[in-house]
Amino acid sequence: MKVVMTPIEMIAWFDIPGTPRPIRFRHEGNIVKVEMIIRISEEKLAGNRMKVYECQSEVHGLMKQFQLKYELSSCKWFLYKI
Repeated sequence: MKVVMTPIEMIAWFDIPGTPRPIRFRHEGNIVKVEMIIRISEEKLAGNRMKVYECQSEVHGLMKQFQLKYELSSCKWFLYKI
């Protein structure tokens, strides 16, 4: 996977404890639906807590894996790896 770390527009829902779940996002004008979340972990990057989502979706007929990051302090979403 290639590291891109670009900010994205995200539609997500939050469960009762407040954990965000990504639904779909826009990247370079394309809308990608998050079909499966494989793993959720948490890390600190330069002192900022981030949730890391390893996901997969069908894009143009091919199954693609990617990583999304959610920065807890600023509530911003990033496409980290594609």
